[in-house]
Amino acid sequence: MQYALIIYEEPGHLDGLPEADREAAYADYRALAEDPRYAGGAQLQPVETATTVRVTGGRTLVTDGPFADTKEVLGGFCLVEAADLDEAIELAARVPAARLGGVVEVRPVMRF
Repeated sequence: MQYALIIYEEPGHLDGLPEADREAAYADYRALAEDPRYAGGAQLQPVETATTVRVTGGRTLVTDGPFADTKEVLGGFCLVEAADLDEAIELAARVPAARLGGVVEVRPVMRF
C-alpha cells in the first residue's frame, strides 16, 4: 500500500543547525530517497511562494500565501510503498524534520 509522508516544519529549520548537523540531515533525506520503498516526493518552495485557490459560488478566489497561518508549514512530501502502517511509521521516523522540531503526518493513499 502507498502512504504519503507529509512533512511539516518551521521555515528555515535547517539553517540554524551547525554545518555538520545540516549535512547529516540532507544525507538522511538522500538515504530515504534511495530506499527501495520510496516511490517519489519533493521539497516545496518557501511558503512565501504559495498561492491559495478557492471556488465559492462559481467564483475563483485567489490569495497569496498558504491556507493556514501556522508556525509549521507544509515543507514537502514523500510517497512510499509500505506493507502496513507500522512500516510507514518506521519510514516517517527517518525523516529529519520529525526529530528537528517538525512533524510527519502519515496517510494512506487512495487509488482511483
